Amino acid sequence: MPIIASAKKRVKQNEVARVRNHAALAHMRSLYKNIVRWTTGQDIDIKQAESFHNEAQKAIDTCTKKSLIHKNNAARKKSRIARLIAAAKKLGTGKKEEKTVTKKAAPKAKKSPVKAKAAPKKEVVKTEEKKES
Repeated sequence: MPIIASAKKRVKQNEVARVRNHAALAHMRSLYKNIVRWTTGQDIDIKQAESFHNEAQKAIDTCTKKSLIHKNNAARKKSRIARLIAAAKKLGTGKKEEKTVTKKAAPKAKKSPVKAKAAPKKEVVKTEEKKES
């Protein structure tokens, strides 16, 4: 334990900073993981991933500014989430649709192999009637 007053104060300040930094890092990681989750695997949801995209980039930039992560690490993370979202958009739109099982219709009666000719279309002819006075 520190004996000098300034060292005691520094311990308190470091603890407050550690908690604040941990919260910022945890927030960034959770947003990053959510984007990875919604763009890979079986449950692809582009809308959900895009909703986290801007917020995740902002959190990554904030952590970089506070020197919690290196700038190259931040660039790699931002590049990866952009690639994941682009790939998910290319694969499909929205959630994967579940296959529905439908019953097959009863087989139709077989027709004769000779095709019947279609009946000619009837033309409607308008005739004007003259009234005799």
